[in-house]
Amino acid sequence: MSTPGTQYALFETAEALPVEQEASESEQPSTSRRFSDFVVYVDESGDHSLASIDPDYPVFVLALCVFHKRHYAEKIIPAVEKLKFNYFGHDSVVLHENEIRKQKGDFAFLSHRPTRVAFTARLTSIMEASNFILIAGVVDKTRLSKGEGASSNPYHIALGICLEALREFLAEKGQDQVKTHVVVECRGKKEDAELELEFRRICDGDNPGNRVLPFDIVFADKKTNLTGLQLADLVARPVGLNYIRPQQANQAFELLKQKFFCDGGRAKVGSGYEGVGLMIYPPQKAKSPDEPTEAVAPTGNPQST
Repeated sequence: MSTPGTQYALFETAEALPVEQEASESEQPSTSRRFSDFVVYVDESGDHSLASIDPDYPVFVLALCVFHKRHYAEKIIPAVEKLKFNYFGHDSVVLHENEIRKQKGDFAFLSHRPTRVAFTARLTSIMEASNFILIAGVVDKTRLSKGEGASSNPYHIALGICLEALREFLAEKGQDQVKTHVVVECRGKKEDAELELEFRRICDGDNPGNRVLPFDIVFADKKTNLTGLQLADLVARPVGLNYIRPQQANQAFELLKQKFFCDGGRAKVGSGYEGVGLMIYPPQKAKSPDEPTEAVAPTGNPQST
């Protein structure tokens, strides 16, 4: 007996287009090409203020999700759209980690535990099957404020180290000579202007190699409902929680370990990503026995998606 309505399979096929496959001769970058095969979506977790630091989450995390455009267009977007149709009946809902975790707004229905378990499993299956490269910068605001002072900007610091890692990834793919778009969410007129100025300063050569970086920043309103921005939003907080409380179970981060840009290519996924795809700032040093390594855990450990 069939059930009312239609349920959409997330993926038409289990076959995924590998992000790191070698490009065919006809696909190799040439001087006539304008754009790279990759698009980057960026989101953050935590605030970048050093004036008031939350002891439960004393970090700022910038996460870059790097997608192969063909895989993104043909596999990831349809899977996310189907998830929305299955659970909401339409696709205008924006997946937001905070609302999912707190079961509020469009996600209030997740207070029903069996539904929450099923929804999380489906969302997890999308993340697992989606081939993307993760680059993340974690800024420890407590250590930063002690070392470099309250005038530092964690967002700008994280942006600089992440863009350098992005350049290394694209160079590895032979696509560092064509334009790659970096899509960020609008935050406000003043904040966006400051970010664009810093972004262009870095790309104009104020970076470790004094190279001109062929990146272009694109500001997108949350209402544009871009799948890539929503996936970037889902990954940023688990990265921060893993840094703050590395001994705490974090299923989301365990999945993300397989996504980080790392030494050794596909053969080494899940390892060798520290300092390559996951950067900590200020750089970590050997800690003395009496130096705290974790923030005070909040009452009721936060869930991660």
